[in-house]
Amino acid sequence: MRVTTDLWVSALLRKVFSAGGFAAVVKRGATEAGVVFVLSRSRMGDTALFGPAPQTSYDSARPDDRQFQRLSDGDDASVLEARLEKEQRFDPDIWIVEIEADQTPVEELISVMKP
Repeated sequence: MRVTTDLWVSALLRKVFSAGGFAAVVKRGATEAGVVFVLSRSRMGDTALFGPAPQTSYDSARPDDRQFQRLSDGDDASVLEARLEKEQRFDPDIWIVEIEADQTPVEELISVMKP
């Protein structure tokens, strides 16, 4: 049984805070099954956007895990905001979580698929 998006996002926030970082829900989507986008910012101003990985990349042994892929890296904030606005027009039930992970790599906080 897959964990609800609401519960998964709450767990992500706790994980980020316990690692010494900061996290905030920018947009709250559907409680049960909303798609999650993670916007990562470093203290140096670097940004990266992570979104859901394609269904073909999921492990058949662990089909309920949430997998992410890097959608954008180092783009200007306005470019990322435009991309997220486009995603919201396509699916208004998305979640947007912004994290500042401090010293912890984002890959330790969420499961990121390698290209």
